[in-house]
Amino acid sequence: MPVLYLSHGAPPLPDDPVWPGQLAAWSGSLPRPTAVLVVSAHWEEAPLALGATTTVPLVYDFWGFPERYYAVRYEAPGAPGLAEAVRKLLRGPGEPVHDAPDRGLDHGAYVPLVEMFPEADVPVLQLSMPTLDPQRLMGVGRRLAPLRDEGVLIVGSGFFTHNLAALRHPGGGVPGWSAEFDDWGRRALAVSDVDALLDFPQKAPAARLAHPRTEHFAPLFVAMGAADAAGELDRPRSVIDGFWMGLAKRSVQFG
Repeated sequence: MPVLYLSHGAPPLPDDPVWPGQLAAWSGSLPRPTAVLVVSAHWEEAPLALGATTTVPLVYDFWGFPERYYAVRYEAPGAPGLAEAVRKLLRGPGEPVHDAPDRGLDHGAYVPLVEMFPEADVPVLQLSMPTLDPQRLMGVGRRLAPLRDEGVLIVGSGFFTHNLAALRHPGGGVPGWSAEFDDWGRRALAVSDVDALLDFPQKAPAARLAHPRTEHFAPLFVAMGAADAAGELDRPRSVIDGFWMGLAKRSVQFG
């Protein structure tokens, strides 16, 4: 299976005239996955933890939205077999893997999946993000890579630029910091400049504005690690680009 890093948007994503179709076309171009393993920017927990392996309610981890966004349901099957495989791959001395059996999918997981697999008929498992350190996250991705041979779609879910506070300005349009960081990231990915990407807070223009906290860029490194294990870091493809409410929605496929 390929490996994905996607920008997951926000609960109003389904209202956009373009983005839902882009996500649907992307999933339609992929082999049918046996399951989806998601690492979302919205679940940071260490040690590593696995979400529910049965169908439980979603986590509506947002505030102040119209009521209809809290009525969304996504009752995908659980993936207990995948959870056991992940435990075996990631558990080690001093490296426990915890279970959070009541923890449903957060909006970083279900918002894009509703568009990509609308029938909710593909098992989904969410894995916490145990650190924001890019090197360590690449290591997690490398250890997860064998799941690809079992048909598992590994998805790092974030947002290519993410600074909601800086968007609250009267000018509208795409802020310069968002466009500059997106262009830098596009070029770094195109030439597989892994060192620059790993050191993006220092190397990228406007990095501190594009990601004042780095949790929405961090899932990219899980995807990169899973790709690196198969020697595929030199073949990334930006499947979705452009901007949404001033934020870069760049989304990348490896393999």
